[in-house]
Amino acid sequence: MNARIYNVLFLCTGNSARSVMAEAILNSLGRGKFRAFSAGSHPTGRINPSALTLLKRRYHPVSELRSKDWLEFADESAPKIDIVITVCDQAAGEVCPLWPGQPVTAHWGLPDPAAVVGSEAERNLAFANVYRELTTRIQRLVCLPVEQLDRLTLQRRVREMGRKRRQSA
Repeated sequence: MNARIYNVLFLCTGNSARSVMAEAILNSLGRGKFRAFSAGSHPTGRINPSALTLLKRRYHPVSELRSKDWLEFADESAPKIDIVITVCDQAAGEVCPLWPGQPVTAHWGLPDPAAVVGSEAERNLAFANVYRELTTRIQRLVCLPVEQLDRLTLQRRVREMGRKRRQSA
């Protein structure tokens, strides 16, 4: 018997870096349990080149990644979304569409690596830090016994993941 696959939508304003990285990470780590998507309230229409480079270097498939509008997922014909996670503070403050099925929602605010001004090494470090933090949170999500949790407990647990910062080594 096949286990249910949970659909997760990661949201950001531009859908060019953080949300796209989260989509790729969850699709790798959560294969068979989760299916990830990403979108933006004001998508840029392109994936940030530094995000693509990092994802390729970490062996994530990138050919199907694209910057898209969150309205694609508000339509009744879209995949049923179980969990919606905003990864930028601006998107978290915007009025979101009404998602069919009333998914669990959470905010995992992370700094925008695309906004870092500095040397190439500083920009790469910003992307690597966000990637590492997303990976830590997504590993926690993948380990949750989602099928055993009621909606309120699931929402609380996913929201807690956004408040816990990874401890520095």
